[in-house]
Amino acid sequence: MTLTAEPAALTADLFARHVGQAFRIQGGWHVLTLNQVDRPPPQPWHQDMGLTPFTLLFSGPPGDVLAEGLHTIVPEDGTAYGLYLIPVHTPAAGRQDYQAVFN
Repeated sequence: MTLTAEPAALTADLFARHVGQAFRIQGGWHVLTLNQVDRPPPQPWHQDMGLTPFTLLFSGPPGDVLAEGLHTIVPEDGTAYGLYLIPVHTPAAGRQDYQAVFN
């Protein structure tokens, strides 16, 4: 497995191709599905800082909530990504949502 360690290599476009795919949490039993890649409208300071912020929205089964923290996630293609995942309030029944924010 290759771990993408460079934060600059993690972009919205990279993850957009994985929407709808399952990601396994390395070293655990959780499986999360990437549901959405949110891209806020560009702001002038984004260019000045050399970044393009985005948020990844995942969902998993309810009940057994994955703890907030740095996790290695692995999609179907086998590439490993180190992401800080945060469980978020999920009003919909039958799932638990998570986000990873890049800003």
